[in-house]
Amino acid sequence: MDSLSPHHHLSLFHLLLLLLLLVSSNLLTFFLFSSRSTSCSPSLQTPSILLSSSPPSNPSLPSEFLAFTSPQPLPFGHNHNFDSATLHPPVGLPCPLFPSDLAAFLSYPVNGSCPDDELLAQKLLLRGCEPLPRRRCRPAAPPHPSPPLPLPLSLWSLPPDNSVHWSAYSCKSFACLVDRKHSKSFDDCKDCFDLDGREKHRWVTPSSNPLDFTIDEVLAAANPPGSIRIGLDIGGGSGTFAVRMKERNVTMVTTSMNLNGPFNSFIAARGVVPLYISISQRLPFFDNTLDIVHSMHVLSNWIPTTLLHFVMFDVYRVLRPGGLFWLDHFFFVEEQMEEYVPVIESVGFKKARWEVGRKLDRGPELREMYISALLEKPLNNSW
Repeated sequence: MDSLSPHHHLSLFHLLLLLLLLVSSNLLTFFLFSSRSTSCSPSLQTPSILLSSSPPSNPSLPSEFLAFTSPQPLPFGHNHNFDSATLHPPVGLPCPLFPSDLAAFLSYPVNGSCPDDELLAQKLLLRGCEPLPRRRCRPAAPPHPSPPLPLPLSLWSLPPDNSVHWSAYSCKSFACLVDRKHSKSFDDCKDCFDLDGREKHRWVTPSSNPLDFTIDEVLAAANPPGSIRIGLDIGGGSGTFAVRMKERNVTMVTTSMNLNGPFNSFIAARGVVPLYISISQRLPFFDNTLDIVHSMHVLSNWIPTTLLHFVMFDVYRVLRPGGLFWLDHFFFVEEQMEEYVPVIESVGFKKARWEVGRKLDRGPELREMYISALLEKPLNNSW
């Protein structure tokens, strides 16, 4: 066999040297990785837990709550719009504070029927469990509902009784709801289902009381005329304000709760849009988009002052520059004037109209007051 040439000896030397370097670098990498892994704090391991599709083990929370709220890996990995590879479905932070109610709300067969639990769900929502966790079941519904009445007939007609699931309410018919205006017991908006009564005249009949603005007066205050097209009514009862605005080609969304009455179903049956959220929820509209926000009675002294301050700024946020906030009959007692006026004024609205008057229906000795105001978000430099 021929001996190797010097060139061959050199190539073999280079090969052995390269192999030695490769083995050494691998050993060094292994050593460094092992050291880091053993000294890593538990917090650095959290991302691997968050990306797991399995719900975290927590026996105090319902399995359906964990199934919904656990981080959900995106099927196609990292999404640049989310800047994440994971979805975190939201629920109200206080939800776990009410474990027994939460367990009852989430006790159902998956793909089956939900429990008939409107009162329980609303109680959770009003206590701060908002948004409620989504469910994988079908809600209670009337067994044989009638189709809705056509527009414009539906705007001022009582819907058929079989269009509502009545189990959550003391009344079981619309005739009962209309009649409760004669009851001495308190019910929220107890006369607003009577569409032939006071509802027929609200916001359209001129009044000598300066606190009572009419819709036409407010629309005339818009600059330019005709620029009020879309808006929100906070705590809109049975939807009459939205109906009156619809008659003037203005589209309104109405927030309402179902306090011993099917308010949301009734609003929808009239042909306007209900929104089932509480006063604590951030308004589900983008910044600078709405032409008008209206609220009558709901924004008042029953709301904690700090929360009221947040609500006022949220209204400012969703109004476009030049948009109008109609604060309609804000209720307080005289001693609270120095508390609430600075809260309202601090937001940055311009006062297009501002009226303060006494609420006398229960007697002057109670020193009850109202503010009615038309507030404009500044057209320029509103930020």
